[in-house]
Amino acid sequence: MSPMATPTVIVLMGVSGSGKSTLGLELARLTGWEFRDADSFHPPANIEKMSQSIPLTDDDRWPWLDAIGTWMDERLAGREPGIVSCSALKRAYRNRIGAKRDGVRLVYLLGSEDMIAARLASRQGHFMPAGLLASQFAALEEPGPEEKALVVGIAMPPSFMAKSIVDKLRLPAAGRTA
Repeated sequence: MSPMATPTVIVLMGVSGSGKSTLGLELARLTGWEFRDADSFHPPANIEKMSQSIPLTDDDRWPWLDAIGTWMDERLAGREPGIVSCSALKRAYRNRIGAKRDGVRLVYLLGSEDMIAARLASRQGHFMPAGLLASQFAALEEPGPEEKALVVGIAMPPSFMAKSIVDKLRLPAAGRTA
């Protein structure tokens, strides 16, 4: 995909607590595109491990990443736009889901560990405990230039972030075509 082409699938990546789900919902509202939260692709065993503060292994992650990649494949094949959140912390994970394919655009949500820890401390009802944040930052491989990720700072309000992404990626507003 050329850097200026409008994507069909947007992958929102970043550590837990960076705002992927909130931003995904706001982008879906602005564009009318379907949004899927990465958590909905996890098998129950993964959720149970994370609930007990046990970090996932790559063997735990592969089926989850494959399910996300399959959803993306379906969107691309059907030429149906979509937005999916996925921590995608390592380059190998982004490669596994096909984040560099034509029609896919990676959006990296960048924030400091302190800022995200504060967010996680105030979050209720989520299975991902704040205690796993350090392991996420330790595993994080920020996207390189060849991945052509749009980097978005998370200090601004989600509505502003979403509008910025819509503008920068030239996404159609809900009810309009590109």
